[in-house]
Amino acid sequence: MPEYRQVYISEIKNYEAQRVCLKGWLYNKRSSGKLHFLQLRDGTGIIQAVMFKGDVSEEVFATADRIAQESSIEVYGIVKQDKRSPIGFEIGVENLKLVSEAEEYPITHKEHGVAFLLENRHLWLRSPRQHAILKIRHQIIKSIRDYLNNRGFLLIDSPIFTPAACEGTTTLFETGYFDEKAYLTQSGQLYNEAAAMAFGKVYCFGPTFRAEKSKTRRHLTEFWMVEPEMAYYDLNMNMDLAEDFVENIVQSVVQNNTRELEILERDVSKLENIKKPFPRITYTEAVELLKSKGKEVQWGEDFGGDEETVISESFDKPVMIHRYPAGCKAFYMKEDPKNPELALCVDVIGPEGYGEIIGGGQREDDLDVLLKKIKEHNLPQEAFEWYLDLRRYGSVPHSGFGLGIERTVGWLCGLHHVRETIPFPRMMERLRP
Repeated sequence: MPEYRQVYISEIKNYEAQRVCLKGWLYNKRSSGKLHFLQLRDGTGIIQAVMFKGDVSEEVFATADRIAQESSIEVYGIVKQDKRSPIGFEIGVENLKLVSEAEEYPITHKEHGVAFLLENRHLWLRSPRQHAILKIRHQIIKSIRDYLNNRGFLLIDSPIFTPAACEGTTTLFETGYFDEKAYLTQSGQLYNEAAAMAFGKVYCFGPTFRAEKSKTRRHLTEFWMVEPEMAYYDLNMNMDLAEDFVENIVQSVVQNNTRELEILERDVSKLENIKKPFPRITYTEAVELLKSKGKEVQWGEDFGGDEETVISESFDKPVMIHRYPAGCKAFYMKEDPKNPELALCVDVIGPEGYGEIIGGGQREDDLDVLLKKIKEHNLPQEAFEWYLDLRRYGSVPHSGFGLGIERTVGWLCGLHHVRETIPFPRMMERLRP
């Protein structure tokens, strides 16, 4: 048997006219008399392998005729240029080995319902569309880490088990923790604040959990969030960073995921437009905008998905809404010294109706004010003594924000629902697979 170099499909352009071995799975096939057209995928791409009956043994030709979709195979052959191919090359097959013959594959090349596809999510991941989405997710995460690492931020891993709420007691997942109760983290922010007092600029990046009984297209019960936190940053500095951060993420996807965006039929011109500066409006201005659009909204209420969508329709970039009423924000938000009814906070609302992608603000750094807020929110002070220590020992102005990965993926991919933005989504009605 001739010598074949084992390569990946993504590398195939480097091996024109050479003998190669590709190891993967049969994505699709069609036959025409003495020809088999085999589509092979290996996780890095899909390539057509053309098998002429006269070029292989009868046994190999019969095997290719028999094997089912998603059978694992090894293909040996010569790389040939083919301008009709999406990747510009095909394989002239000289041999084929069947590694494992698949049973009848449940996901065929026809339309399937979402419920069926979610039940078979472990197999649905093999489709080109899901590959495109998750490759874009990978690029988003890479760009996030590169951005923060290159600007002097230190990664601090915050705990998953926490003794108390961060965002609100009604959305906690409670679990036993030996002889006491614990909760799955809603955010790493409080721990991030401690780290920022030690290192100046930090971020955490990991899964967060919200027990929200919501079935909207924007909600998951388990999602990933990156949270930068910065000592000596006020609200304006925080907003400047968030704006630059989002632009960097979007443009990295535009530059590095051309093929994936094409597969998803994403209007790239809308993403190319995401450049600084972003529009900034106050909460009060947002309320007036909603009223001008015919929405009934009372000053003091937080915005829901419908309101965020209406607001986003007035802008072609993310809009930064700042200074919400303090009463509808978390206890740790600092009051606006010019108007104590307002919090020094910001939400970044994605365009095209994708909702809040960033939430953050300046943290309360005054010990007495923070003690008062903990009591007003009926939170157990003993659970926050360590957090209060940050104000007792060298308190400084500090700010930060959290960016939700799944909503960002959904926006950049142009998806209707966040369930496709994570490999195995967790929703109210979905815990499996």
